[in-house]
Amino acid sequence: MARHNERHYTHRTGWIRASVLGANDGIISTAALILGVAAADSTRTAVLTAGVAGLTAGALSMGLGEFVSVSSQRDTEEADIAKEVWELENTPERELAELTAIYQEKGLKHELAREVAVELTAHNALEIHLSEELGFTESTRARPFQAAWSSMAAFAIGAALPLLAAIFAPNGSRILTTLFVSVLALIALGYAGARAGGAAPLRPMLRVVGGGIAAMAATMAIGKLFGAAIG
Repeated sequence: MARHNERHYTHRTGWIRASVLGANDGIISTAALILGVAAADSTRTAVLTAGVAGLTAGALSMGLGEFVSVSSQRDTEEADIAKEVWELENTPERELAELTAIYQEKGLKHELAREVAVELTAHNALEIHLSEELGFTESTRARPFQAAWSSMAAFAIGAALPLLAAIFAPNGSRILTTLFVSVLALIALGYAGARAGGAAPLRPMLRVVGGGIAAMAATMAIGKLFGAAIG
């Protein structure tokens, strides 16, 4: 179906979700890993090695996980489409009745609902049935490769921020510098994600920052306890 010119954001949900999830996970998991190791009084080499390993493994895992997950969604969509194609070819009157019923539920009288259903079926039967029965449109279909690359790239970029902070921070302030940079990155991520999706930024920012701080604090506490236990 042709899209009108009004500006909406639903067609962005796929890559926004993957990008925000990837960047959020990259910032938090890498920062938490670095802070947890640093809290255990490990050497600079151990901290940076852990950060690089976390970035690499996390980006690959995130990309693969998104690809597998969204591919499963795509497979389900393809199965539903194949079913709809079969029904349109073999039971067209029943499909027309279903479409008529849908428009009646939306408030049209039976005669008008039937007329609309006939007209739209004649134009593009499969497209209208996918949209009205299943909620599928071309802009909202699952895209595994888009989700995988968006998530992988976002994770790598997000993870690079606390890693760079740990690399360039003086030994005595590595933890504070990593925390500061990570919180700033989370604030920026919450704002950017909200703006890209057309939402007010305050709640997303608080959600992202609050969850990130809690995760990093928990990891630091565990690292500190573990370091003390084996020290």
